[in-house]
Amino acid sequence: MSKPVCIVTGVGPEHGTGAEIAKRFSEGGYQVAMLARNADNLAVLARKYADARAYPCDVSDLNALMATVSRVKAEMGAPKVVVHNALRATRGSVLEMDPADLEKNFRVNTTALLYLARETIPAMLEAGEGAILVTGNTSALRGKTNWGFFASTKAAQRILAESIAREFGPRGIHVAYIIIDASIDRSEERRGGKECR
Repeated sequence: MSKPVCIVTGVGPEHGTGAEIAKRFSEGGYQVAMLARNADNLAVLARKYADARAYPCDVSDLNALMATVSRVKAEMGAPKVVVHNALRATRGSVLEMDPADLEKNFRVNTTALLYLARETIPAMLEAGEGAILVTGNTSALRGKTNWGFFASTKAAQRILAESIAREFGPRGIHVAYIIIDASIDRSEERRGGKECR
């Protein structure tokens, strides 16, 4: 029997949230499809994590996202787990920010989640199980000065995840919105003298 498949979006540098999620699923016996814009970083991680593959993709390009998910399904199989960790955050006064930035934030944070769900839930329903996990933060719960464009799209993301959970939870699909208001401990890098950000 082949290993289950997990898709993780927003897989950044090693020890960051996305990379640590990919590593954990790899160690947990999953095949992991890692999606992010930085092809070089993904290639490095794919060499380090067992059964992990790099799928360079900008999730703000919804056509490219769907093509990438289709490719994952063809090459690895339908995912049992999807983790939407990709995010876009712009900061500034609502009087000064370009309204187009709100739309760009929304596309990555919320619309990409919708597309991922629509593309992967049918196979999960057929299998009778599956999970969609979304990483968020307290911006999804409250507005804050200069974070209006980001917070509003994260709030929409949380409500979308809750709606998906209500609709598909009774049918075996677990959906969770996980608030992470911390950085991954990168103390090993600090000891090595590398800058952490």
